Amino acid sequence: MAVYTDITEDDLKWFLTEYDVGTLLSYKGIAEGVENSNFLLHTSREPLILTLYEKRVEKSDLPFFLGLMQHLASHGLSCPLPLPRKDGALLGHLSGRPAALISFLEGMWLRKPEAKHCREVGKALATMHVAGEGFAIKRPNALSLEGWQGLWEKSEARADEVEPGLQDEIRSELDFLGRYWPKDLPEGVIHADLFPDNVFFLGDELSGLIDFYFACNDLLAYDVSICLNAWCFEKDGAYNITKGMALLEGYQSVRPLSDAEIAALPTLSRGSALRFFLTRLYDWLTTPVGALVTKKDPIEYLRKLRFHRQIASSAEYGLKA
Repeated sequence: MAVYTDITEDDLKWFLTEYDVGTLLSYKGIAEGVENSNFLLHTSREPLILTLYEKRVEKSDLPFFLGLMQHLASHGLSCPLPLPRKDGALLGHLSGRPAALISFLEGMWLRKPEAKHCREVGKALATMHVAGEGFAIKRPNALSLEGWQGLWEKSEARADEVEPGLQDEIRSELDFLGRYWPKDLPEGVIHADLFPDNVFFLGDELSGLIDFYFACNDLLAYDVSICLNAWCFEKDGAYNITKGMALLEGYQSVRPLSDAEIAALPTLSRGSALRFFLTRLYDWLTTPVGALVTKKDPIEYLRKLRFHRQIASSAEYGLKA
């Protein structure tokens, strides 16, 4: 979540007249994240999230995102729901942007997740993968192999400003993944961005998943690798095998991984580390001064990528035979 586009109180009050949500009491921007502009609203009836979809999000993708949340909720996953306007539409416009009101999900994201929380995340991810079966709308992953190459081309010329030798290293990595990226693995709807700030807990109980604006159709095990990268490394960069074991056990308690998925996990983890390194690198180099957004250090994911290069077997992630 982030704020790129500001809104006025008068415009917001006008926007809310199209919904049956009561009157506006207060609102404030949410600074975390990098994609859309988000605001926490308090109305006379309930708290809500207002999302303004920025230029990086294609308007043609919005029916997928909003429909997916409805589909997942109806199939047992706890997640926010888009609220319909009085005319039944899920989308409106505010401050020159497509905009939606989303139900407020109780809970907080964890700053210091433990292994027990990682186990719950694994369960929730697998539950989402199962719940996503049958969702009719398809959306290809724009941030997979071809997308990585295009994103790299936008940052390549300045990459060595971040770390000397980075240009050669990333070119080599893209070449490796282009040759060895797994094929013929189970596919379905993936979250593709299930970081700690997109998972809410009430105490130690997972209350729901949020922020489906990277969701797409891709390899299910790739989503698992994203979670290993997002949840199982400590702040000093060390991989926590206890957390990895818990996350993988939680996932497999709902949806067991196939032998082919298990064998592919090291390569998939390299790919997901590269994906987040590249988007962070691009944002690090291009985010305009003054934007109310927290930039994320790309070097964190470069270190994770280097770790995965040394992995010979998925057992090193804590996966039990």
